[in-house]
Amino acid sequence: MIELKAERILSRHKFPQDRPILVTCALPYANGPCHIAHLRTYVPGDVFVRYLRKLGQEVVFVCGSDTHGTPITVNAEALGITPRELASRYHRHYQEVFRRLNIIFDNYGSTDDPRNHRRTQQIVRTLMERGYVYPKEIEQPYCPRCRRFLPDRYVRGTCPYCGAEARGDECDQGCGRHLEPGELLNPRCAICGTAAEMRRTKHYFLRLSAFEDFLREYLQGLEGTSIARNYALQWVEKGLRDWCITRNIEWGVKFPGEEDLVLYVWVDAPIGYLSSTEEWAEKTGGDWRLFWKGRGRIIHFIGGDIVYHHCIFWPAMLRGSGYNLPWAVVASGMVRVEGKIFSKSRGYVIWVEEDYLEEGLDPDALRYYILSYTGHTKDLDFSWRAYQEKVNKELVGTLGNFLYRVLLFAHRNFGGIPEGLKDDEVKRTIEETIEEILLGLDEYEFKKIADSVLALSAFGNRYFQSHTPWKTLKEDREACSATIYNCLWIARALAVLMSPLMPGKAQELWEQLGEEGKVEEALVAEALSPPMAGRRLGRPRPLFKRASDEEIAPLIERVRERISKAQGS
Repeated sequence: MIELKAERILSRHKFPQDRPILVTCALPYANGPCHIAHLRTYVPGDVFVRYLRKLGQEVVFVCGSDTHGTPITVNAEALGITPRELASRYHRHYQEVFRRLNIIFDNYGSTDDPRNHRRTQQIVRTLMERGYVYPKEIEQPYCPRCRRFLPDRYVRGTCPYCGAEARGDECDQGCGRHLEPGELLNPRCAICGTAAEMRRTKHYFLRLSAFEDFLREYLQGLEGTSIARNYALQWVEKGLRDWCITRNIEWGVKFPGEEDLVLYVWVDAPIGYLSSTEEWAEKTGGDWRLFWKGRGRIIHFIGGDIVYHHCIFWPAMLRGSGYNLPWAVVASGMVRVEGKIFSKSRGYVIWVEEDYLEEGLDPDALRYYILSYTGHTKDLDFSWRAYQEKVNKELVGTLGNFLYRVLLFAHRNFGGIPEGLKDDEVKRTIEETIEEILLGLDEYEFKKIADSVLALSAFGNRYFQSHTPWKTLKEDREACSATIYNCLWIARALAVLMSPLMPGKAQELWEQLGEEGKVEEALVAEALSPPMAGRRLGRPRPLFKRASDEEIAPLIERVRERISKAQGS
């Protein structure tokens, strides 16, 4: 009966198991350390993949470092090192931070890998052969003092659309609009401040305008979050202009046949998804074509600030060069820090390694906060006080409290898992929890998933309390045994169902329950299987530690000092 119920639940799931899935996360830019806003992409992506695997889905999970572009060259010049040295430094940094946060990719590549250079040039050649890439002479800002053209981060000026201060490729302080080379008003060199001259030079363009009708139709059926689909449709309806895809710098992927030009970073960066899949295939014997040329599905997890690139530029490039299109784009909401818009320059930033991991704080607690604070498409506010409250009330007070009290009671009074009959109420509640998790997965709503796991532990607390095992232990040992048996069933289900959210803590719980192997390998349906009576339990230990005022106060003060220093007050 339990097995039939499991099959019925899993059959409702959105992702058919006969279609392999490639999940990617937006490539972190190798120009600085990992911060809290990055985690809105990588934690949900990792959780999504872990749940799919628990449903028996064939999934490959890839990412990599985005290593090209002018921000890296500008920063490297300031530090007196080469762009490759800078990118390699942060490439290693991200690999280590992801490992410590239990964000596990099947392959983590780099856009500077020779595979990515080759694949990017192949795609560009194909686009040229098909008439989608063409040369054109344009006027670009040139610094007479530095003696170079000023692409992207090398130039500042005024946005022609909203009048805000802007950089060369994006109105980063105002409307957020993508800007083409030469569009900035009153351009000046971002390095020396000299007013720029406009000089003519040859560049190459992607005929983006040729893809308007295709994009309009494609976006109507794009899966994922509505903010990705709707934002992109708005841009298409306004009309698309051809896109300049080359830059006058040395660092990057060379444009085929033009030694003095490299491709714009947003050309080779998404191709990093493809080349990372190729690298995975070489390492494992897998087939990258299954996803990029065959029946596999591609799902991108991205931040809300790069929808334009992933829903317009990228599918146009893929369509024009003959590759599969993304099946879904899952875009998140933005991030705030202590109620203010996330900003590194203004000090509203939390550095994941410096401010969290190096302080000895629990990686799983941070994962839980990211997932459970708000809906995936809404703004997430990271506040140390809110973090403290979530840890203490939800992880310690609800989830941890139920697990520890049940395991301790069972260990002290039975030494292991006692005999008992399965309670239909417990079975029904676990089934409802699974259904809610699958609904959250189908909707890319990770808060719904985290809330359902917490709700199951709250049910466990009520069940334990209402059945008063401390009384029945003396008055009716058989009834006490049944209560603890069913409570341990709830605990076992929690271990299975929470492992994608908090993999480290779930494994600790799995071992305390006396289970063997890795809980991450237990399928979702395993949550419906009760524990084995007679199995010895591991030594009970609290899973979560309270976040004390003494621990949190210095972290709050650190943010205040950072903001004050950044704003010169």
